[in-house]
Amino acid sequence: MTGSTPFPRPPAPQPGASRRLVLGGLAGLPLLAACGGGTNSADQAQQNAPEVEEAALPAYTENTTAPTPDIPGKDGSTPGYTSYPAERPTTVEKKPGTGQTFTAMVPTWSGVKDDLDNDYTRTLFEALGSTLQFQMTTGNDYRDKQAAVFASPKDVADWVGVFGWNPPARFDQAVEALFQDLTPFLAGDKINRWKNLANLPTDAWRFGIFHGKLYGLPVPGEAVTDAIFHRPDLFGAAGVEAPTTAEEFLEVCKALTNPDQNRWATNDMGVGAPNLIFGAPPDWRVKDGALQYRWETPEYRAALEFQRELYAKKYVHPEAAADAGDSKQRFESGQVALHYDGIGAWTEMRKRVRESNPQFDMAPLSGLSAGDAKPLRYRGAPANFFSFLKKSDDTARIEELLGIADYLAAPFGTAEWELVNFGKEGVHFTRDDKGVPVPTDALGEQHPGVLGTLVTGPVAKFDATDPEHVKAYCEWMQGEMAYVVDGPFYGHQVVRPVEYATLDQPMYDLEKDVARGRRTMEDFDKAVTTWKNSGGDRMREHYQAVLDEIGQ
Repeated sequence: MTGSTPFPRPPAPQPGASRRLVLGGLAGLPLLAACGGGTNSADQAQQNAPEVEEAALPAYTENTTAPTPDIPGKDGSTPGYTSYPAERPTTVEKKPGTGQTFTAMVPTWSGVKDDLDNDYTRTLFEALGSTLQFQMTTGNDYRDKQAAVFASPKDVADWVGVFGWNPPARFDQAVEALFQDLTPFLAGDKINRWKNLANLPTDAWRFGIFHGKLYGLPVPGEAVTDAIFHRPDLFGAAGVEAPTTAEEFLEVCKALTNPDQNRWATNDMGVGAPNLIFGAPPDWRVKDGALQYRWETPEYRAALEFQRELYAKKYVHPEAAADAGDSKQRFESGQVALHYDGIGAWTEMRKRVRESNPQFDMAPLSGLSAGDAKPLRYRGAPANFFSFLKKSDDTARIEELLGIADYLAAPFGTAEWELVNFGKEGVHFTRDDKGVPVPTDALGEQHPGVLGTLVTGPVAKFDATDPEHVKAYCEWMQGEMAYVVDGPFYGHQVVRPVEYATLDQPMYDLEKDVARGRRTMEDFDKAVTTWKNSGGDRMREHYQAVLDEIGQ
């Protein structure tokens, strides 16, 4: 039992891009026909003013019936459970459903399943008291599918999951046109009717506020989302220790690279270097009282110079240089000793590789920085996904869906959490001698694998079969929290105006060429000037207006 569910989960959003896309990537697909016109900077800012947001927020009430973590969170880090609770409390007193059937539009990364009438779904729907009819689309196609569906309101499902890092185009307009304002149901103490929902973190709820009203049900995210991982065994064989600075990183890369042994130091560090070594922002930051964008920062420019050196000295695997091959496979097989990824890869790769190589190990680097600068990390988005309920004049219908969401949001170690994640004992899981659920083949075959894209309980790390990994994971994250800062728009829904939708693309195209030595730093500097003159400076004015209103 590892991670947060025993069934396949969606890949983590590319951490370096996740908040950039949420804050600035909502335009670019065709206009949603049902959604009307846009809003100007002043209107957007006013609708997201602090007092408006606070009035829409649910009050937080900790669910004290849930099991206490063995490793408590610290300063917002993920709590950990190294053992499975012997007693699993009940958090939902009665079935929330009344026998209705609700459609749910969701992405899937484990294959579209059309026939979901099985032992698992019957067990779940019996517990819920109503049926969920899933409308699945493969994850890679999901955003485009939603854009098409949202243009036809009659086709919108009763419950819709949405990427937190990459919603459909003009989604802020779709929200008001298509989905239920949940403020009257959940704001303030009204949420106490559903104690599992009330147990979700405030920042995650704030992320679901659009134009001053609460619409989204959150799937909470972790504060630290990504890392540069290393192979301790390969480091030991090369006689080097884990680096903590950019300078040490280069020295380590020199010692690790040996093409004659089919080994290079690293995969591409196009996101890892600027974000995790040099402390560049993923989008905006405030510097000397003014907004400054990623490309404009000296940290980003220095990270680009750093990557040029990695490539020039051939420390990067040739396949990575050519944007080819599988970066995870290169790391797992030992062709590279350094790899950038989402933090979930630590558990995923470690578990998978150890099935055939019990000695395999990997670990994230800690406290990375450049020169004399202090380490700096920008906090991850407070929600990975959120979901929305289709507008309805039937109050009871919305309340029933909120009750179902409350069941699915039960925290780790509760009776509801176990049923949602493991199904029926004796059919979908058995227990080992410590009471830990052991999934049967039936669980993987029958579980829809999509419930975690609608709503979940608070983030928690658990693995009763590998408590040392949980301990290492949680302690590393606690250490990284000392370097975490909030971006100026953290937790707020700020939509980039459509006229700036493609502004960044030339910079993304250029950065790979510059890093690989195909273009020069002079080319980069000229491109930054072009970016500013082509709309970057005007876009800054828009975001400054929003920033003034949200009071950051």
